[in-house]
Order: sequence, then structure tokens, then C-alpha cells
Amino acid sequence: MPKPYVRLDKNDVAVLLVDHQTGLNSLVRDIDPDKFKNNVLALADVAKFFNLPTIITTSFETGPNGPIVPELKEIHPDAPFIARPGQINAWDNEDFVKAVKATGKKQLLVAGVVTEVCVCFPTLSALAEGYEVFVVTDASGTFNELTQKSAWSRMEQAGAQLMTWFGVACELHRDWRNDIEGLGSLLSNHIPDYRNLINAYNQHK
Repeated sequence: MPKPYVRLDKNDVAVLLVDHQTGLNSLVRDIDPDKFKNNVLALADVAKFFNLPTIITTSFETGPNGPIVPELKEIHPDAPFIARPGQINAWDNEDFVKAVKATGKKQLLVAGVVTEVCVCFPTLSALAEGYEVFVVTDASGTFNELTQKSAWSRMEQAGAQLMTWFGVACELHRDWRNDIEGLGSLLSNHIPDYRNLINAYNQHK
């Protein structure tokens, strides 16, 4: 049975950026590394644009996973930052779960590295606790297409929705009459072809 359309609500959504760490990022092979980083930063910019509560977490920073991608802290300097000492599933960390619950939001946008572990495990855990979870697929990465599809299938079967950062931005925005220049600039910064579109619009308005 098809499920009803559940929209992202900018007043009821939080963003979880899970384990976008310098070491783990080197494992991402299902998407071009430069495109992947652009997508991650685009999602972070979308969260900032819509003032979405954002939580950043890392796993075992002192080991091979490495520190968080520094740009994420630059974009969200005041975001809760949970450095997990060892828990693989972020939802197993009490401070992380407290930070999520403190947002008061029921919809969660989740992205991270690697998809079948760092994204999948907290997604399944959050779904089990009644959250609506939207996985941002192009801001999540893993070893190859096989592991990617396995993770997506597992999360979808559990009730997660799969989206891209561009779809997230547009669904949150709802209506171009709310704002053209702000979101248009954000999209242009991350999609070169969209910059052409905005430039053409600016020349003819």
C-alpha cells in the first residue's frame, strides 16, 4: 500500500550530521569525493538557511576515523557537538539522544558516513522511537553501490524516506514567493548550472 505524502515541515525538523570525519570520508566511493563534500556542505547550508536545529556527532575521533570536517563547525559554530568515545550507533550515546530530544522536533534529516552503519543504525533507532526520518542520500556515502543499495533498502523497509539535499531545500521552502534571492544564492553556490539559471533570471527581471 502506498504511504501518504508526509512533507518536511521546517517548524518540526532537526538535522543530524553523523560522522562526516576526515578519515571516514576517505572510504566514500559510491559518489565522487568532491561532489560528496559539496553535497554535505550544501545540506549544512540548507539547515542554516532555514534555522533548523542541527546536531553534529563524531565517532572515535582519536582513532582512524579522524576529526570532523572543519567546514561543518564553521557553518554551525553553535550546534551541539557530540564526540562519541566509541559507540558505533550514535543513538547508543546518551548525550546524542538527549540533544535530539531537546530540539523538540519529530522529523529528523539524517546524513553521514558510512551509510549502512553511521546513517542506517541511528535511523532505525529513531524510527523505532516514533520519529519521522528522512535520509539525505547524496550527503551520505559508503564503499560502493552494493552497500549503498543494501542500506537504502533496509532503511526504506523500516519506514525512512530517501531524499537529496536539493529536494530537502525545495520541500522546506514550499513557495518561491517566500524568497527568491536567498535560496537562489544558496542553490547557485552548490550547483553551477543553477547559477546560470539565476544569472539569466537576474538579467531579465
